[in-house]
Amino acid sequence: MNNLIRLIGRRLIALPIMVIGVTILVFFITSLSPIDQAYSVLGENATPAQVEQYREEHGLNDPILVQYFTYMGNLCQGDLGVYGATRTPVAEKIASALPITLELTFLGLIIALIFSTIFGVVSAVYRDKWPDQLLRILSIVSLAMPSFWLAVLLILAVSGFLPASGQLPDFFEDPTGHMLRMALPSIALAVPVIGQMTRVIRTSMVEELDKDYVRTAMGFGIPYRTVIARNVLRNALISPVTVLGLRIAHLIGGAVVIEVIFNLPGMGMAILSGIQANYLTLIQGVVLVVAIAFIIINIIVDMLYILIDPRIRTV
Repeated sequence: MNNLIRLIGRRLIALPIMVIGVTILVFFITSLSPIDQAYSVLGENATPAQVEQYREEHGLNDPILVQYFTYMGNLCQGDLGVYGATRTPVAEKIASALPITLELTFLGLIIALIFSTIFGVVSAVYRDKWPDQLLRILSIVSLAMPSFWLAVLLILAVSGFLPASGQLPDFFEDPTGHMLRMALPSIALAVPVIGQMTRVIRTSMVEELDKDYVRTAMGFGIPYRTVIARNVLRNALISPVTVLGLRIAHLIGGAVVIEVIFNLPGMGMAILSGIQANYLTLIQGVVLVVAIAFIIINIIVDMLYILIDPRIRTV
């Protein structure tokens, strides 16, 4: 237990260090942009005097290190800046967009986990037989289909049965309409992950099924299904969980692209509007929040890995 607490503590200590690293990277890269933040907020019709006044008031004429520490001070207070002529707070925009991106990522993850686990187990149990051969072909095909390409196909093929455009209904007002609107984007996001995870789970399952403890359990008369459900599947999940942590980046990044295709008001649409209108603070805020969300989710997956594999707790 002490080792487990120590390992979790290490991950939690590493979290603020990684977050600071992300802020440095995002701030200094966006500072290289030719976009003038003053004009992006005041508009192209602003006079030089107004622009200079804005730059003085917001420290844009200060040295870059001074600007960074000012940015960090504001960030610690939850201030990500404003954008547009209406001076809309970036935090306000992110607060409305981030839940949609996280929901889409979560739904894609759940779909991928359910189907890849089923397909991986079936493929391993019937290895080298026709179900295994069929699932291996399907997994290769799904791996070869990028999410954005599959999204376009889904819109063309099944948009008559499931909504692919239009306003996203509020979940609490119309839960059925909300979930139907999220169905196609979630499927498009999940399919490539299903292909990879199916192959990983199958490989792990096959390795576990060939071990001596499986034959010993069978020799004692324990049903084959019980051995798979209680022992083999849990031991085989260690490698897939590790791969899943790496696929989180694909899911979050894919969700941002999928949102644009399906016109969902998430982080993808937010960053697209920021790019189109040259809202540097909005771009900076969205990229920063997505990167931090990726770090936090990966630490959670890392902790899950520790809980699944007791051997790691002794490291």
